[in-house]
Amino acid sequence: MPKNTSIKSVLIIGSGPIIIGQACEFDYAGSQAALSLKEEGISVSIINSNPATIMTDKVIADNIYLLPLTCESIEQILQEQKIDAVLPTMGGQTALNLCKEAEERGIWEKHNVMVVGVDVAAIEKTENREAFRQLMVDIGIGVAKSKIANSFLEGKEAAQEIGFPLVIRPSYTLGGYGGGFVHKKEDFDAALSRGLQSSPTHEVLVEQAVLGWKEFELELLRDNRDNVIIICSIENFDPMGIHTGDSITVAPTMTLSDRCYQEMRNQAIKMMRAIGNFAGGCNVQFSVNPADESIIAIEINPRVSRSSALASKATGYPIAKIAAKLAIGYNLDEIENQITKTTSAYFEPTLDYVIVKIPRWNFDKFKGANKELGLQMKSVGEVMGIGRSFIEALQKACQSLEIGRAGLGADGRQSRNLDEIMHSLEHPSWDRLFHIYDALSLGVPIESVRKVTKIDRWFLNQIQEVVNMETELRRYSLNNIPEDFFYTLKQKGFSDTQIAYILGNVTEDDVYKRRKSLGINRVYKMVDTCAAEFAAQTPYYYSTYEGENESIVSDKKKVIVLGSGPNRIGQGIEFDYSCVHGLLAAKESGFEAIMINCNPETVSTDFNMADKLYFEPVFWEHVREIIDLEKPYGVIVQLGGQTALKMAEKLHEHGVKIIGTSFDNMDIAEDRGRFSDLLKDLDIPYPKYGVAESAEEALEVAHEVGYPVLVRPSYVLGGQGMSIVINDEDLEKAVVNLLKNLPGNRVLIDHFLDRAAEAESDSISDGDDVHVIGMMEHIEPAGIHSGDSFAVLPPFDLSDTVIEQMELYTAKIAGALNVRGLLNIQFAIKNDKVYVIEANPRASRTVPFIAKAYDVPYINIAAKIMLEANKLKDFKIERKLKGYAIKEPVFSFDKFPEVNKELGPEMKSTGEAIRFIPNLEDPYFRHLYKEKSMYLSK
Repeated sequence: MPKNTSIKSVLIIGSGPIIIGQACEFDYAGSQAALSLKEEGISVSIINSNPATIMTDKVIADNIYLLPLTCESIEQILQEQKIDAVLPTMGGQTALNLCKEAEERGIWEKHNVMVVGVDVAAIEKTENREAFRQLMVDIGIGVAKSKIANSFLEGKEAAQEIGFPLVIRPSYTLGGYGGGFVHKKEDFDAALSRGLQSSPTHEVLVEQAVLGWKEFELELLRDNRDNVIIICSIENFDPMGIHTGDSITVAPTMTLSDRCYQEMRNQAIKMMRAIGNFAGGCNVQFSVNPADESIIAIEINPRVSRSSALASKATGYPIAKIAAKLAIGYNLDEIENQITKTTSAYFEPTLDYVIVKIPRWNFDKFKGANKELGLQMKSVGEVMGIGRSFIEALQKACQSLEIGRAGLGADGRQSRNLDEIMHSLEHPSWDRLFHIYDALSLGVPIESVRKVTKIDRWFLNQIQEVVNMETELRRYSLNNIPEDFFYTLKQKGFSDTQIAYILGNVTEDDVYKRRKSLGINRVYKMVDTCAAEFAAQTPYYYSTYEGENESIVSDKKKVIVLGSGPNRIGQGIEFDYSCVHGLLAAKESGFEAIMINCNPETVSTDFNMADKLYFEPVFWEHVREIIDLEKPYGVIVQLGGQTALKMAEKLHEHGVKIIGTSFDNMDIAEDRGRFSDLLKDLDIPYPKYGVAESAEEALEVAHEVGYPVLVRPSYVLGGQGMSIVINDEDLEKAVVNLLKNLPGNRVLIDHFLDRAAEAESDSISDGDDVHVIGMMEHIEPAGIHSGDSFAVLPPFDLSDTVIEQMELYTAKIAGALNVRGLLNIQFAIKNDKVYVIEANPRASRTVPFIAKAYDVPYINIAAKIMLEANKLKDFKIERKLKGYAIKEPVFSFDKFPEVNKELGPEMKSTGEAIRFIPNLEDPYFRHLYKEKSMYLSK
């Protein structure tokens, strides 16, 4: 069936603010879907309350509604314009739940809107645990023994019948929210109570726990003719018992027999056909008993999922883009293959490489959190490594995590404490992978590790091989490593840093030079979805060590944009938004735009955003080799948050041009001592401060500047490690703790301006003129991190004198730092005197928010100024905001019920929403203002 020509306009429902369990993979899906529908000449509207994402930008859709995700907002949109169809499958659980509620309230019928991409009845069948279980029984698919419970009594009866260990799965929740394993009777009551309360329908499934079984996922697409294709098979490295979002996953599957895989495929297709008559994407999860390969179905999601973003990046097959076309009537054989451009989309990708995804956690932000992984998802982001082998991909993923690791082990961060290691193997947390390596390094037998972890022996053998190679390498010095062994080390993903560490007494640069002299060079291979069977047209690459280099270097003037790596608290999707605009601006300015990033969830790693995408760790060795190959005109580090900024010094040392503000001027802003000297010279007030390298020095400084004081390490993002201290005892603890975690770092101690108001300015400077993009006043007082504050644009309570001082100081600092591009400045205001707290000459968390609120493409303008393609006077800037816009931080404390919601100078929010108010009499604003210091802590 060709396209449904009656559909002229589509509404896509977004997923709202980023929370743990529902992150930017849905913005990637929504953005792809919108662009896909626009290609068909369809008018696309998007509702999403998240201002930080590219999905809510005018480059993606025709109409953007930055409104709360409620039925009232949907009604408002449908009254304003004619919408023919709604696509709810791109916005995660939030979008499906909203679509279902609007259906129940008759909103779609009233406004004559078709629901496309999913059958509403299918949502009910898959989300209602009992309906799903019954359906599986009816079609002959195995499921774990279970019973539904809507009350405490029913739950207790179910537990008695099934026996322990049990798993509790609430209906209609996301990311395993409210669920968990119960190993013994004494813990059951509390777990059941939590599950019943977490489900919006107060319903849970009490199920037999198949702990230790293997877990697999399949990503499927189905069209209106009932053609079904499997895009990707994914194997969880971690066995059942850990949420898939918190599991290390591998594609394609590594340890499945062909018979079992075929059976799993057949069951997945049967399940997808049984849940309703719809066309689109679907994710199916299975569990396999390692003893006899018997299969049971865990769940099916009739929408694009977290894994479909991963599967899209893993295979190069754009699932959301194709799913959107299927939703409006096309069949798979009628859609062009996005990769080859010559064949159809009706094919199953074949991989001649391996993908490894490792989640990224932020437990350090949740003091007292239960760090053990289980049924409820706790990770805040993820990275993906691509290699020719599992081990190469695994080491590259470890290098991508931004946790100071140079690969899997061999970097000075190993644990030698056997008790700690074995406890970690039995009670999995974020570091279990590294502890498996440590255990094998200490000689713990593979079988002992397997018994405790239930991880398949094949994976453990692979890690043992890395341990063996490290042992072998210790026999040599840099100059006598056999060439073939050196080559094998690189093929297995060992970084130059790891090799230098194992050899001792040599540097990363020494290793780099030695292997270059031996002609051991990284080559780049294309991600082509069809194992090179057909010629691919998409410039999407990963590196490895073998013969032919497939990345052809053009003679165009090139710009590399460094991405922001994995999402985490303090560095989220807003930096990806900035990177995408940087790429677009570079293209529009006549450059070839090259992206380097390792985050599979984001739009910047979509293969059609940049002229060339290198899906590689934002890790010096990888960045350096791409620069060696491409020889760019320059590198943009200002848009990728702290991840990219950390590369600036290395780039500067190696003579690579940094586009925008120079490294030295960025360093002045980062180095508290140099920055304070600059403020002194400019006659700009700042809080009294001092620098300490020990607890004794810290006490002296604190007595000099006066309590309360703000204690922080230098060079951090998101307030990492910051705290407010009010006495000597707390100061000692804070400083000792910081120096223990950041050896060699200096601690900054500032006088804390208690009860001061806080505000910030974002601006663009071109070297001659400075344009203030926006000023935001925080509702909360100083002491709560700007990322955790409700902030109002424009300021609501600052006098004209204060605003003039802020504008003057912004212009002075921009001039003194010779800023080219963006500048964010944080201010504290006390008794009408303005103090400068810090300045960041880079894209900030707030620029996307201001760009959306004022409807001005500020990042695009800033990037063109950084590239020296334009000056400020070339742009006509017209702000379109009526009233005020409020930035609302969104927290994920509900994932950690044992943690108090306390806010301080270290950022804790995982996302944000935007809310427009007509004036300051608005009841929502009045309520916020009343509660402004409630959660302030140290």
